[in-house]
Amino acid sequence: MLLILITLLFFNIPSVFADTAEQYLSAGNDDVEQGNLDQAIIDYTKAIDIDPNLSKAYDNRGVAYAKEGSLPRAIADFTMAIANNLKDAEAYNNRGHAYAQQGNLTQAVFDYSKAIELNAFYVKAYNNRERAYFELKEYDKVWSDIFAEELIGGKVDPEFFNDLKKVSGRNH
Repeated sequence: MLLILITLLFFNIPSVFADTAEQYLSAGNDDVEQGNLDQAIIDYTKAIDIDPNLSKAYDNRGVAYAKEGSLPRAIADFTMAIANNLKDAEAYNNRGHAYAQQGNLTQAVFDYSKAIELNAFYVKAYNNRERAYFELKEYDKVWSDIFAEELIGGKVDPEFFNDLKKVSGRNH
């Protein structure tokens, strides 16, 4: 029994001794790395309770919710992260991804576009917007994003590229 208690304490040390929002944020990040999403959500929530303006805690908790499949909660958290930091390109990208998972591709494109507007070198946002445009059958916009992505040093998934060539009738 003592061994179990020591083991539990050892794996939850960041959570047990955390007392600032940043410490809970860090503990939540550690929990995610260990695959413990439930504990991560608890730690991010504690960080938010201490500092309701800590946008990174909302963003990270949103990612954890999305990984669990709780997309409405994830979207709510990404929205709070954005409200606390209007220049958070990552939160816009993450919210866009959650919208895309829900099938709301128009809203996803809006968020990916905002992420790119905030960070013109955000390759992941370009990738995500390309896929959303692809699903919307807006192939010219996919090609435009591919050209823009290549200009900033991004690389397009070859399988995706081949699929695009087939459906759009273009080679590049």
